Amino acid sequence: MTHSSILETIVSSGVIAVIRLKDRNKLLKVVEAISAGGVKCIEITMTVPGAVDMIRELSGKVAKDVILGAGTVTDVETANHVIDAGAKFIVGPVLNTEIIALCKRRGIVVMPGCFTPTEIHTAWKAGADIVKVFPATSLGPRYFKDLAGPFPDIRLMPTGGVTIDNVGEWIQAGAVAVGIGSDLLDKKAIEEERYDVLTDRAQRMVRNFREARK
Repeated sequence: MTHSSILETIVSSGVIAVIRLKDRNKLLKVVEAISAGGVKCIEITMTVPGAVDMIRELSGKVAKDVILGAGTVTDVETANHVIDAGAKFIVGPVLNTEIIALCKRRGIVVMPGCFTPTEIHTAWKAGADIVKVFPATSLGPRYFKDLAGPFPDIRLMPTGGVTIDNVGEWIQAGAVAVGIGSDLLDKKAIEEERYDVLTDRAQRMVRNFREARK
């Protein structure tokens, strides 16, 4: 897939599942379960031990319509490693313009983490494809409405505080996509290997997202 097609898929599907699962034996089943429910964009965070190897392993096993990415990427070295492993998009918790420049050179979608209007504008001018607003828990959907005035063209994505039930509020406030972790990836269901629960939650998430887009 090209850079533009990956970005288009992320924006059209609108949901990125943020996975911090340490059990590698369950990872593929989790990805398969949520992708069956319609969530096709998967972010593996670097906070998980062996995350680069997980991306490399998954990239050869997931369905062709699943897009793997790397999250919590804070330096260029790690960015290079995850791209080499098969990541098609990179998400950061902070703004690092060197990572943006690297991703532009390598044709990878990049979503740096920002908090203030100055950071958001700086990231966009540097070439960010989507600006991740983090931690969105502290700001809420109203913040996105306020940003739409001065920044009508900047694509924004909240991470932190997004749930299956409130996703519509973020989209209606101006977000082009959302990042969601724990509320989608039910910890108890994963422990009990009840993957149908994850599929059901993914379906609800996608349904609520699409309803808000209408």
